[in-house]
Amino acid sequence: MKITGIDTFLVEVGRRNLCFVKVTTDEGLHGVGEAYSVGPDEATANVVGYFRDWLIGLDPLDIEGIWQRVYLCSRFPGGSVVLSALSGIDHALWDIKGKAYGVPVYQLLGGKCRDRIRVYQNPGGATPEETLENALALQERYGFTAFKTNPLPPDQHDLAWPRVLDYVERKMRLLREGLGLDVEIALDPHAKILEPAKALDVCRAVAPFHPMFVEEPLRPENVEALAGVRAKSPVPIATGEMLYTKWEFRDLLRAGAADIVQPDICCCGGITEMKKIAALAEAEYVTVAPHNPMGPLATAVNAQFSATAPTFLILEYHVDTESPRRDLIDEPYEMVDGYLLLPDRPGLGIELNEEYFAAHPYQPWHRGFPIRDDGSMAMI
Repeated sequence: MKITGIDTFLVEVGRRNLCFVKVTTDEGLHGVGEAYSVGPDEATANVVGYFRDWLIGLDPLDIEGIWQRVYLCSRFPGGSVVLSALSGIDHALWDIKGKAYGVPVYQLLGGKCRDRIRVYQNPGGATPEETLENALALQERYGFTAFKTNPLPPDQHDLAWPRVLDYVERKMRLLREGLGLDVEIALDPHAKILEPAKALDVCRAVAPFHPMFVEEPLRPENVEALAGVRAKSPVPIATGEMLYTKWEFRDLLRAGAADIVQPDICCCGGITEMKKIAALAEAEYVTVAPHNPMGPLATAVNAQFSATAPTFLILEYHVDTESPRRDLIDEPYEMVDGYLLLPDRPGLGIELNEEYFAAHPYQPWHRGFPIRDDGSMAMI
């Protein structure tokens, strides 16, 4: 079997675009994948196209060899764009291999160690009260047993720090009292705190309400600073969505900077690299909660991986039944009582809806920049 083509699809869904990859072969089999897209989407698609000439004519079943070729021949260590492109290609190769052997991808990864995948959702909400209302509605309809929310106020950069902490505590108290003790609550400040002391303030403020974890209380570049926060934090620390490859996660784990790692399978290097990252974490007794803000194809890839990871904790998820995302693929994974069910279809078990893609072309999206009154970036 030989690779004969690699195509990308940039598709507009709401306020952001998604980037899908399709690899075709001379035997009629094809595979699909999803690359991370949250800004320089055209660059990611172009890099996939750049790699195309390197891969035409290769055997798509030689996944590790192809991964090494793309990563090493990129010469300089890959950042978000290169690793996103590689991840999308990697997903598609695993999909082809599963179809070639007639088995789900999880069987190729050693077989499953769980039958269903626990998920959580961010219920959104402009106010704490709206967040609780949304969470209760999602819990009733879909059976969610966990949620994640940003604990910081939307105008955080305009408030004195004691006001921020008061908001954090009030929001967490409202959610805990409203959802009860049988629902887990995770918190995500979105790496907007740049001072370790303030990161610890947030962790201590929410500790009485027993959060599942606090995600990215600091940016991940300085793992020693993050390790210092983790050493003093009364709650579990999670991070990893902005890290790439086994080497960056090795440094994070060596520093003792996380209780939970959150690699993104659409930009960390794909399924091939995700398994290696999870193995490193397992050796350190660190659990894995994959970052998954993208589309339903990314969810499928994550579910296949999560079925095989011994230290898997929970998967980020977004209900697609009432959004444009529901039309992106055929036969999305079924959710029952807060868990995704694993299909037994070959490969990833889904196909792209290319007709929908043609009707919803790429639309440029620009990230906003919160600015303080003095003109500086509005991080806390």
